Amino acid sequence: MGTKTEGRIPLADLLVFHQLTRSLTSSLDLDAILRTILEQMERTIQAELWTLLMLDKATQELYYAVAGGGKHSALSDLRVKVGEGTAGWVAQHGETLIIPEAHGDPRVIRFGAAKEPKIKSLIALPLRGRRGTHGVIEIFNPRTEQMNDYAIAFLHILADHAAIAIENAQDVTRIQQLTITDDTTGLFNVRHLYNVLAAELAECASAQKPVGLLFLDLDRFKLVNDRHGHLIGSELLACAAKRIEELSRPQDKCFRYGGDEFVVVMPETGQEAALSAASAMLGALMGSELRMQCGLSLSVSASIGVASAPADGTTIHAIIGTADSRMYAAKANGRGQVRGA
Repeated sequence: MGTKTEGRIPLADLLVFHQLTRSLTSSLDLDAILRTILEQMERTIQAELWTLLMLDKATQELYYAVAGGGKHSALSDLRVKVGEGTAGWVAQHGETLIIPEAHGDPRVIRFGAAKEPKIKSLIALPLRGRRGTHGVIEIFNPRTEQMNDYAIAFLHILADHAAIAIENAQDVTRIQQLTITDDTTGLFNVRHLYNVLAAELAECASAQKPVGLLFLDLDRFKLVNDRHGHLIGSELLACAAKRIEELSRPQDKCFRYGGDEFVVVMPETGQEAALSAASAMLGALMGSELRMQCGLSLSVSASIGVASAPADGTTIHAIIGTADSRMYAAKANGRGQVRGA
């Protein structure tokens, strides 16, 4: 890091800002941005270990997103609660913490010699943007001569740039998610279904792996709207969608096709396995009590058509069309059942 002279910022430090800004604005991928931040910190100040923790706002815990010196794998499973240790303190208060002498400081958490160096001193900075603190940068055992006001101010500017880049990446991710998500149910929408199914069918063709598809239609759903109103109907749709997702396997993807129709795409699943899964899903769905916010408890029935590739075709329209036809056959045969080949 350059030495400040005559009140001016050294050229070397200006080049650091230029390189950082260019690197951060060249990508909207969050992982790439976090790696860039850490790499720049490593170039800026000499220390034994640099770590970058991100805040999981749902759990109010910090997790190690990246770490210097090949330490990320050793720290990846650790979680730090907001308010706990140095990183937790910084996340809670949104302020920088500088500890020149770590011995005896209760805020310093030691996770074991195998996972971090012996902590003598540290600097912890918040990654704070417009929407609050997103994470914390920790610098362990920096060189003593670098723990000065100029170096800290320099790090603050880097952290501010980093926070802006993180928020931009999160905004893009949020917008992308909105374009593929159904507003009422929170499931993926039909536009995304076609993209996912196209990719699965390409995998099916190239790797000879089957793909199953379930087409579900809730039985007599119009009666719910007629009896309880459309607000309850929309809420029931959301509850049914959530239950279908819960009853699907982790590798499956669930979509709202339209109205009260849903699709489940099942990777690496042939016709027999898809039929078995559909039957189990239908039994559990029909046995579920779905509670509305007003306290009303409702249940649903569904008719399910099952298709698979390559057995029923190898195109999007062939697979969806076959499953749709079989769903209507299930309805015509009395509803509340599964129909396959």
